[in-house]
Amino acid sequence: MSIEPIGGAGDTPYALSHLDALESEAVHVLREVAGEFERPVILFSGGKDSIVMLHLALKAFVPAPVPFALLHVDTGHNFDEVLAHRDRTVAEHGLRLHVASVQDYIDRGELRERPDGTRNPLQTVPLLDAIARHRFDAVLGGGRRDEEKARAKERVFSLRDEFGGWDPRRQRPELWQLYNGRHSPGEHVRVFPLSNFTELDVWQYIARERIELPSIYYAHEREVFARDGMWLAPGAWGGPRDGERLERRRVRYRTVGDMSCTGAVDSEAATVEAVITEIAASRLTERGATRADDKLSEAAMEDRKREGYF
Repeated sequence: MSIEPIGGAGDTPYALSHLDALESEAVHVLREVAGEFERPVILFSGGKDSIVMLHLALKAFVPAPVPFALLHVDTGHNFDEVLAHRDRTVAEHGLRLHVASVQDYIDRGELRERPDGTRNPLQTVPLLDAIARHRFDAVLGGGRRDEEKARAKERVFSLRDEFGGWDPRRQRPELWQLYNGRHSPGEHVRVFPLSNFTELDVWQYIARERIELPSIYYAHEREVFARDGMWLAPGAWGGPRDGERLERRRVRYRTVGDMSCTGAVDSEAATVEAVITEIAASRLTERGATRADDKLSEAAMEDRKREGYF
């Protein structure tokens, strides 16, 4: 933790740094969840935001173990590097991981493949079923307000109804970092400890804490093809189509989700420091630049959140 001097003689001599203030807020939220709820769970995909959130949880409760289970809604189209990192992290810290598989629902005929091949919108039903089956009353996610307009409307504690739906009109005030976790039977609360982090904050925190990430977040050579202004990776999900040519390019991923809708960006940033420099110069959010599922309409994310998506 770094301390910065402020003021003059007789004034309060020290203040927390920006990253320390964000860390302190997130740790406070995590401890509030542990105190208020009976069966919390952390959404953990192996992506950078969920990795940072788990790192914060480890710090929040040390030397005790993390009092939360982990949950991953696996689309079946995830990147191998990310799944491998997920499994290594779970094993390293002796955590309990629940996996809800979209493929299982497709195999049973409870969900149908979309024409565009993306399975991100299909995550909602497995997520809500897992919450109900395990009776999770608080679900912690790595969503941040700077990512997307609908997420900017979200409170830190976000009440969801008995169908998992989100109504922005039911958002509760959170003055003075006081959080209200009350909910009726069948309802649950989504919790966002990283709400006030930005993408740049996340990377600066990763650098400071020396947090290990999947290799695809750094520049590497990969076969990709162009579609809708993005570089997508080939895979069993259905790409490339006829007329879409594979190219070998040096790329990295700013955000990681379903392979069918997560685009790579051309990059030479192979280190944390280089990534921070690249992000500082960017004028596009990570989701706006590389997530096709958010480009379906102006209200794509908000519509999915109302249906129960994270």
